[in-house]
Amino acid sequence: MSDNKMAASYRKDFGKGAARKLRAAGHIPAVIYGHGEDPTHVSLPGHETTLLVRKANALIDLSIEGDDKLVLVKDVQRDPVRQVIEHLDLVIIRKGEKVTVDVAIHVEGEPFSGTMVQLETQTISLEADAINIPESISVSVDGLEEGTQILAGALQMPEGSTLLTDPEALILAITLPAKVEDEPVAGEEGAEGEAGEAGGADSGGTADASAEASDSED
Repeated sequence: MSDNKMAASYRKDFGKGAARKLRAAGHIPAVIYGHGEDPTHVSLPGHETTLLVRKANALIDLSIEGDDKLVLVKDVQRDPVRQVIEHLDLVIIRKGEKVTVDVAIHVEGEPFSGTMVQLETQTISLEADAINIPESISVSVDGLEEGTQILAGALQMPEGSTLLTDPEALILAITLPAKVEDEPVAGEEGAEGEAGEAGGADSGGTADASAEASDSED
């Protein structure tokens, strides 16, 4: 079972207005569904919920007014500007059940000197035990040289998990950093222009002096 225990309460009022009042009071509206049961609308404590859903695919042991349910956080809806949680979708989980989840790729190690990691896929889909969902899938790039590619099929799946993503999907590649073309050093072009202008000014000044000398001789 999950270590994330939380008390919740049933919701009796629905609609945007009711949800807004609920959030203003420090709670988060949510709906529970799955296993053929009718959707259940509940209210969750705001602060506890916000901390818990920082972890992807979080499991919660909910106690709803004496009714216990193990649920998986399936979807988190946030305000696009303030990023506060507006609503949660929760799925009922049974012991021994398999669920489909998206799990993040975690890169470990450093590739060969002078190369870099180009991560092409951030997450992969897999089927996992509902009560043993991996937080991430690790892939080591330690010492890998330029041109190396790692495909989804080469990833090590945790016990009880099965890869659903296409095994030929590119996860990452080891590449060389893009070359930066040489550009004129800032100030060089300006300095040349200033030098030309200065030369012109000196020439003009000499001509004026010569003209004055000729006038005085006349």
